[in-house]
Amino acid sequence: MGYASWLYDAIIYIYALSLLFYFSDFMNASRRAKRIGAGLLIFVWVLQTVFLVTKLYANIGLPILSTFVYWLAFSWLLVTVSLVISRFFKIDYVVFFVNVISFAALALNFYSGTDNGEQYAVGQTTRELLYVHISLVLCAYAALTIGALLAGMYLFLHNRLKSKRWSQSIRRYPSLDTIERYADRAVIIGVPLLAMSLAVAATSLVVEGRLVLLLDWKVLTSFASLIAYIAYIYQRAVNNRPGQQLAKLYIFAFGMLILNLLTSSFSSFH
Repeated sequence: MGYASWLYDAIIYIYALSLLFYFSDFMNASRRAKRIGAGLLIFVWVLQTVFLVTKLYANIGLPILSTFVYWLAFSWLLVTVSLVISRFFKIDYVVFFVNVISFAALALNFYSGTDNGEQYAVGQTTRELLYVHISLVLCAYAALTIGALLAGMYLFLHNRLKSKRWSQSIRRYPSLDTIERYADRAVIIGVPLLAMSLAVAATSLVVEGRLVLLLDWKVLTSFASLIAYIAYIYQRAVNNRPGQQLAKLYIFAFGMLILNLLTSSFSSFH
């Protein structure tokens, strides 16, 4: 446990230092600070990868899956996506805010005691289904989280441009069309993954004969979130709603996902 605690602290402190350099770039457009922050973030990713692989290897074949591993994988996935965005898409502010969310999730996970806390029971006949479900839903959450950040960025930039309040930081934002295009891509990736994860979850309940859990709060709010995203897609593709309205609908749909996560304690699912 001492070794694990040391590794927790190392990851958190290096991650925090990386965010400080990214914040310096955020405030003053410092290319040197950005390079240092990116280098530290890559080191954090390496440490997270080693730690996650070690945890997954230790849990191979066990009939349980801890929430600690679940949220560790979520944070690792966000860091991975942010590095890809930084390398290929050059949307600086998204990288910073994605990592703020990832850092918060990681810190809460490391120091909340979940490593020895809540666990998901995995039945022998449904173990593979649960692993597939968790893999899909983690990827969906990551994509939709980035999409929500882009939607928030769209509303902020639209408001600034409409009120003609210019600043040096505004010039570093991509265009509204670019933000909207990437938000759409996040939906294109996230919504099918979310739908597939829910399909796998429903299948596991049918296989286990626990059909009553299809009316569980977590299951119902998950499907409600999916319907909200489908409504966004419909308004985007069929009704051609303005970008500002679509961004608000996107954030509403993401808010339902957050509600789903925050109210998990009321659920009997998993």
